[in-house]
Amino acid sequence: MRHRTLAIIGCLGITVASLAAQGPQPAAQTPKPAAKTWTPPRTADGHPNLQGMYDVATMTPVERPAGIDRLVLTKEEAAAMEKYEYERQVKNDAPISGTRAAPPVGGENTTPKSYLEFLEKAGGGVVGGYNNFWLAGGMTIITVDGQKRSSIVVDPPNGKIPPMKAEARKRNAALLAGAARPDAAEGETSGPPGAFDGPEVRPLAERCLLGFLSTSGPPTLPNYFYNNLKQIVQTRDTVMILNEMVHDARVIRIGGQHLPQSIRRWNGDSVGRWEGDTLVVDTTNFTTKTQFQGASENLHVVERFTRAGPKTLLYRFTIEDPTTWDRSWTGEYPWVATDEKLYEYACHEGNYSLANMLRGARAKEAEDAAKKK
Repeated sequence: MRHRTLAIIGCLGITVASLAAQGPQPAAQTPKPAAKTWTPPRTADGHPNLQGMYDVATMTPVERPAGIDRLVLTKEEAAAMEKYEYERQVKNDAPISGTRAAPPVGGENTTPKSYLEFLEKAGGGVVGGYNNFWLAGGMTIITVDGQKRSSIVVDPPNGKIPPMKAEARKRNAALLAGAARPDAAEGETSGPPGAFDGPEVRPLAERCLLGFLSTSGPPTLPNYFYNNLKQIVQTRDTVMILNEMVHDARVIRIGGQHLPQSIRRWNGDSVGRWEGDTLVVDTTNFTTKTQFQGASENLHVVERFTRAGPKTLLYRFTIEDPTTWDRSWTGEYPWVATDEKLYEYACHEGNYSLANMLRGARAKEAEDAAKKK
């Protein structure tokens, strides 16, 4: 490196000497004016207008995958990942031959090569799960500040959620000993006996009351499977975020104080404020019924919404819970404006299967009790 620096200095010296030997030089051309910086549109009260429909579909995971030791991917690495995902989707969308052979026992056993491929396999997509017609996970790596990112988590620098404290692991183990995971979805198969015996004790996401995988937030994250749209409606005193997944409508009031600690909400109590052109949302007052990433009701989330361009909203969040992690952690990813329409998500409306499953379980319990007499 030292020799390279000396060589550069030497070249500069030769250039300067050459220019000096040539005598006076013509006046330099007038530099072109700097490109104008983009100014976000504003509402009547002077704040940036965040309103619109956004698509958050991506193939970038929340945590950095194994084997990748840096946040920023090269253009070649990102292109190869996107190319593989695109070709995989094309293959999955292709017509299936009616004369095809039977699948292997237990389903496909290929090793996933992308994050979405791994999720689909873990979620039962290879046998008995949704086929590709229902999925729309995204086929691009997130781009922030012109950089292709390997993970949504940016701090800690390793792109990983900090290790959970021993007390938090013990707390979660005790909870799961008597109930299913609070964020369990419709495909959940694990849980202690009785965890799914009544409609009130079934997890909120499984009952389609909150979006799966923290799509409802806060923090609000990609779903990775489908229903990737988020709509923002903004007034002087309120900002509403409507999520396509399970129709969550999150209302953020601007200004004021948090509710008393005795009042708890599934999505916490969100209070917003403007810091320059960034909307900062502070959320506390969570319950134990959501438990984002195993957090307690002491979870504290700070979100930042910033218009980064005509088609991009940068979303950044910081998670803090001293009873769960030794340190806070932060993630960010872009929301991309879209002209797509957000349609109603109907899940358990008119769902007779839940009532019939519970009715069958009660009948079996009565039969078992009668046999013991």
